[in-house]
Amino acid sequence: MSKQMKQVPDSEISVNANVYDRRHFIKSLVAAGAAISVLPAAGFAANASSRPTFRVGAVGVGGRGRGAMANMREAAEVAGVEVKFVAVADPQESAVEEAGNQFDVPAEYRFVGFDGYRKVLDAGVDVVILATPPSFRPLHFEAAVEAGCHCFIEKPVAVDPPGARRMYATGEEAGRKGLSVVAGTQRRHTNGYLAQRDAIRDGAIGDIVGGKVMWCQNRLWVRNRREGESNAMYLARNWVNFLEVGGDHIVEQHMHNIDVANWFIGRTPSMALGFGGRARRQSGNLYDFFSVDFDYGDNCSIHSMCRQMNGTYTRVGEWLTGTEGALVGGSRVSRFDGRSVDLPEYDLHPNGQVQELVHLLESIVNEEGLNETRDVTDSTVSALMGCLSAYSGSIVRFIDLTEREDSEWYDWKVNPVAEDFEKDEDVYMPEEEVAPVPGTV
Repeated sequence: MSKQMKQVPDSEISVNANVYDRRHFIKSLVAAGAAISVLPAAGFAANASSRPTFRVGAVGVGGRGRGAMANMREAAEVAGVEVKFVAVADPQESAVEEAGNQFDVPAEYRFVGFDGYRKVLDAGVDVVILATPPSFRPLHFEAAVEAGCHCFIEKPVAVDPPGARRMYATGEEAGRKGLSVVAGTQRRHTNGYLAQRDAIRDGAIGDIVGGKVMWCQNRLWVRNRREGESNAMYLARNWVNFLEVGGDHIVEQHMHNIDVANWFIGRTPSMALGFGGRARRQSGNLYDFFSVDFDYGDNCSIHSMCRQMNGTYTRVGEWLTGTEGALVGGSRVSRFDGRSVDLPEYDLHPNGQVQELVHLLESIVNEEGLNETRDVTDSTVSALMGCLSAYSGSIVRFIDLTEREDSEWYDWKVNPVAEDFEKDEDVYMPEEEVAPVPGTV
């Protein structure tokens, strides 16, 4: 890794309660600025006697990729459209075959290899699911938008600042082309969180001034290196343990909670100062834990905590405090300091991972234009700020990663990068079981 590498008044607050249909929800996002102008979906077929049919491809068909494909099939039923899975790609042949068999993909459109994404896009898909390890997201998203595909992009969307800036640029190009882009930040598509978002905007807890977000759990899986396995394949298979392909877990996993804070507060943190460490991992090069203070300006500070250590207490969520109340993220019985708050109801699927794809399909059919690229990239950058601060022991600012070309962090990047995996020679192998030491990174 290189440096390139209140007393609260007793008065009752009431929030307008409505049952929102899905089309109204999409329109509300447009009004809020989350959507970008759209054109009708160019590739799907429709006539008076049949439902619109989308040709769908998937790039990265491990557990999450196949899960997203199943979610897409269920979402199609809710949205009143048809989806046909026409092409899949993954570096691992076993994953390709499993996905192909499960979703009836023709044998000639099952692509194995790090260049498979190009072949999926060449297969004439209307919508593509991008669920590879996060380091590949900027490259694959760029190619998908160039091919004119609507996209579902899993989070996070980058593992370094150059990759994040590439995502911003491609998201803007998707907007110019009228393409719909939905990200895997499913909390933004669930009833409880959306209701709280509305309550916050209606002043239910006043201005948010502080809180905590956390994701503490046991370790994720480890895949040992096989005899004779290439660096590229080992990194791809064991990606959740390497910064270079997955991002550290503050970015890959805890980003969900940081995203909620950004969403509810209405802006990104301006700077981060944190620490972390590695105590027990025996694979990869990640930290076991992070503790980060995110400064959002205007006297608002959020404490972020995440940990992946076996045998430790699990706690995941968001707790936010305002000048007139507090809430627990996603809860229908949120605490608003004893006051009655009438939360709205949305007509949504109970599974956010299905509903986010319902919104994607409906945004295309209804010509509403939903583009979540900037929001998910903002939250990826926020998590990267915390990660880099902990690695280095320095304050890291949002603009250090996005605007200030003279910042030491602006061009900090991982090695290998996504393009390296398509080359004939094997990729650089990061040193294993060695983590960054603050003051030396």
